[in-house]
Amino acid sequence: MLAAVCGFLFFFGLSYFGLIGADEPRYAQVAREMLARHDWVTPVLGGVPWLEKPPLFYWQAMLAYAAFGVNDFAARLPSAVDATLMVIAIFVFLRKFRPEFQLDGALIAASGAAMIGFGRAASTDMPLAAMFGIAMLAWYAWQETSSKVWLAVFYIFTALGVLAKGPVALFLAGVVIGVYALLRRDSRIIKRTLWLPGILLFCCVALPWYVLVQLRNPEFLRVFILQHNLERFGSNLYHHREPFWFYIPIALLGLLPWPAFAVDAVIVNVRRWWNERRNVSDGGLGLFLLIWLVVPILFFSFSQSKLPGYILPALPAGCLLIVEYLSRNVEGKPFKKSVIVFHSLLSVGLIVPAALISPIVLTHHFPWGRSTALLFAIVGGLAGLCALALTKYGLRALRFVTLVPLLIAVSAVLRLGAPALDRSFSARPVARQLIELQGEDLPVAVFKARREVEYGLQFYFNRDIFRYELGQEPGGEHLLVASQGLGEEIASRNSGRKVRYLGSFSAQHLDFYWVSAK
Repeated sequence: MLAAVCGFLFFFGLSYFGLIGADEPRYAQVAREMLARHDWVTPVLGGVPWLEKPPLFYWQAMLAYAAFGVNDFAARLPSAVDATLMVIAIFVFLRKFRPEFQLDGALIAASGAAMIGFGRAASTDMPLAAMFGIAMLAWYAWQETSSKVWLAVFYIFTALGVLAKGPVALFLAGVVIGVYALLRRDSRIIKRTLWLPGILLFCCVALPWYVLVQLRNPEFLRVFILQHNLERFGSNLYHHREPFWFYIPIALLGLLPWPAFAVDAVIVNVRRWWNERRNVSDGGLGLFLLIWLVVPILFFSFSQSKLPGYILPALPAGCLLIVEYLSRNVEGKPFKKSVIVFHSLLSVGLIVPAALISPIVLTHHFPWGRSTALLFAIVGGLAGLCALALTKYGLRALRFVTLVPLLIAVSAVLRLGAPALDRSFSARPVARQLIELQGEDLPVAVFKARREVEYGLQFYFNRDIFRYELGQEPGGEHLLVASQGLGEEIASRNSGRKVRYLGSFSAQHLDFYWVSAK
């Protein structure tokens, strides 16, 4: 059952819509250029070193390209594989420490909205979350069993986390363990964790790439550490400023459809720790998971640049807290009525936006009407039935009343919403229309178009895209993709050259032009 759920949630329909945003096509193109150059050290974009991120995702994508060709499916495959590894690790961990809940826990982790979304995205967020999550599970397994095998696994996967997104993986692991030792009032935990063979394992896995890339690119430490880590954290360099509390609703959304259980689980475990805080020997899994959940959220809340994917490493802890809550608090007892009501509404309520995703994306507003009212009525009735089932059967019904609506919602997004998502957010249909209009041999330039369009066209055409605003107007004949309504300005910028309007792509407010050689 777990394999089927992971197969559907993470792998099915990966190419139903093209790469979206700026990051997906950009990371996918970096991996393609590295593969073409047979270079496993220096990430390259447009023939120029791209030192923003470490190479783990690129390496995985290169292997996927070699096996399946360069396409949307292969670009997203690494994240799908990493999400599956994370779910398998949770299953193995729970089979050892909560053996009656291993399947439920793995399904809870697999079914979270953030796990599904980032598990289907060509980005570095899921590789970091998976490597960090597996490392944390291994560390706690070592803490409980004293087996050095688990500690070795911790160091190896922490190193892979550093290769996924940088030193943040090591920093977060150190803070989580340090806070756990502090609350347990046991400094020996830190001393025992600093195991020399494990440190050597970490260095053997993580350091070779950092040394090689620095030797080949002397600007690496300045660009990567100072600009893309410290400056990104301490300033609004990339214009992603959000309020301090931003990650609280993001975490709740990322745990959908499980926030009702997650909130109650946090409250119950905080109360338990507070009541038992004088008993320093009783740390327990609940305390460790609370720290794991809170530390990344709190840390990134102080960042001046915030993106939803930053707190993905915290969310597996939220899922495991739900398992801990189920195993220690509701076994043989009815669920709280408030939890039942909210969970039923959230689980079945996911069907509404999923079923209406196409008109929402295309028209940018919620399509109120009789059909929507009927959908709400049906969903409300189903939520009532789910609440009754949870009231009567408790834990035995939880898996069914949560997963069935979720699978319906994901199916609706993939089948009904994929064309609208592709047309509205991906450069793939833009590239196809350009090819139909003029062929694919001419250089392509953009003018006042979103960077998502620029990076997407770079991937789908596999060539550099010129940008007029940077003075990169090609001297020869070329195609121009511009924001709508700029015909006169384009003609003025190309004085003395022939400019012909080719058509438009209204879904993304773009116009196409042919521009003659100088």
